[in-house]
Amino acid sequence: MAPMTSSPISWDGFATAEPDFADTVQRRFRLYKHHVLATLRKDGSPRVTGLEADFRFGEMLLGMMPDSLKALDLRRDPRFALHANPGPDAEMNDGDVRVSGRAVEITDPEVIARFIEEATPPEPFHLFRAELTEVVRIGLDGDFLVIQSWRPGQPLRTVRRK
Repeated sequence: MAPMTSSPISWDGFATAEPDFADTVQRRFRLYKHHVLATLRKDGSPRVTGLEADFRFGEMLLGMMPDSLKALDLRRDPRFALHANPGPDAEMNDGDVRVSGRAVEITDPEVIARFIEEATPPEPFHLFRAELTEVVRIGLDGDFLVIQSWRPGQPLRTVRRK
């Protein structure tokens, strides 16, 4: 997981700063329903679990079953990394995408009610908002490996490797 060196920013803040990149990343997450979430256990070791990501209200939202270990991990230490499902084969035509940051639990009853109305999740559940500290996409462009990375307050960085 990326170190927390800059102030986290909402999905909407990321999309305002880098609209094309945010659109690419969001499209990549929407290709598949389930993704891989990394959290930290009490002892500091990593825990990797499946998760669905949802984009609503200008936020990247992470929903979880009540008192699931990943929810308890995030309540204790909000740092996370979320890796988009790579898909059924090794081609990764749409690139490899990961976001990192802090997950902040949403407890506002109005926001939760609005989410229930729009998303109809199984209840009860925990709902977290992603505050981003890093977004990375790795893809191929012909013979080149293209690495795009963004952090709050910095421009999008692109590196091409042969």
